[in-house]
Amino acid sequence: MSTASSYSNTSTSSKPADLYKEANYDNSDISLNERVEDLLNWIDTHKFCMMTTRQKDSGYLMSRCMALAARDDIDLLFHTNTVSGKTDELEGDPHGDWASISGTAEIISDRDVIRKYYSPQLKTWIGDLGDGVHDGGLNDPRVGMIKVYIRTATYTLQKGNPITRSIEVAKGAVTGKPASVNKLRELTESDLDTYRKSLNLIL
Repeated sequence: MSTASSYSNTSTSSKPADLYKEANYDNSDISLNERVEDLLNWIDTHKFCMMTTRQKDSGYLMSRCMALAARDDIDLLFHTNTVSGKTDELEGDPHGDWASISGTAEIISDRDVIRKYYSPQLKTWIGDLGDGVHDGGLNDPRVGMIKVYIRTATYTLQKGNPITRSIEVAKGAVTGKPASVNKLRELTESDLDTYRKSLNLIL
């Protein structure tokens, strides 16, 4: 695990500067398959996320809550109104962040893909313009998908139970030793490329 940083206002010599990460880092003895599968289980359980895009004009980041429509193996699919700010922003800059997942995004207007994942509940969010075309239905041209190709990810899995975690926190407050309450995992772009190749999923 690297402890190097491009910014620091002090030196910790050979000691790790981020003791919390040191205490909770869980990559070393965990196989790549287990790290990816644990991440996918985490995604399937939580469903909702914040999707961040970059405004074309200002370069500022914009986030909005999104519900996961489906997974395409290890990549993520979301419903979208294709006539919206986020699709304009993704067209200009396909990089985005979802929680601690970073990747590139593609706007999908293929009707076969949309038909596969369409839900009538989308009418609630897309809306009916009353012109017989833009009704929020399956054939509304505004209904599309956003596919996020995962490039990197950092996530945590809780260790123990609330009691053991509370003990760890209390112990840390007394001793100054960072609480080891999570399993901190990281997946690099190289890790995910290796995993895709193992499943014959080459981008």
